[in-house]
Amino acid sequence: MPNPAAEVSALIPPAVQPMGWAHTARFLTTASRLDQLPSTELCEIAFVGRSNAGKSTAITTLAQQRRLAFASKTPGRTQHINLFAVGPKDEPNALWADLPGYGYAAVERDAKLRWQKVMADYLELRRSLAGVVLMVDSRLGFTPLDQRLLDFIAPRVSCGQVKLLVVLTKADKLNRKEAQAALQSATEALGAYATEESDVGIVLFSALKKTGVDDLAQTLHSWVTG
Repeated sequence: MPNPAAEVSALIPPAVQPMGWAHTARFLTTASRLDQLPSTELCEIAFVGRSNAGKSTAITTLAQQRRLAFASKTPGRTQHINLFAVGPKDEPNALWADLPGYGYAAVERDAKLRWQKVMADYLELRRSLAGVVLMVDSRLGFTPLDQRLLDFIAPRVSCGQVKLLVVLTKADKLNRKEAQAALQSATEALGAYATEESDVGIVLFSALKKTGVDDLAQTLHSWVTG
């Protein structure tokens, strides 16, 4: 029998569909300071998280491009803000910002302080920032550093200026009971940031099993398309 939903979907250009849209991501520029970033009116989505939370792997899985955001064997490798354009080739409708990972002990103190300043400036002052994707290892939950980041962006999240999505990574390493416990714990922790104006969500994610990839793409696409 005919499938009306499938027929309608077939008429929609791939780049308009959430996963097809995510697959258009391509490198735009890199910056070590906020004033090196281009001025833009495009919706900007920042990816943040601890150095070993699986941030770069999640980005490459979402975009289906192996080396889009290089996942190094040495956590803390990313030392700049890397911007990626998303959407039609000649007229992108969003930017993804891959921010330096935080919390890796082997990184020199001066470098840590420099990255922290860059991240703080970006998260507090970047006018085009529309959403933050916080990568959290599902086995660990929110660490003190994750909590500090949440508290830092809370003013912009609670007033609805910036949307927030927590991605619980490495979910393939949890059994069903552990996964439900991780979700419950994260939901309770985020309760303090939920207001009538805020847009806060949670997704269980596994790059290995592709769990949550569609949900992540749909959420980000909805942030851009409204």
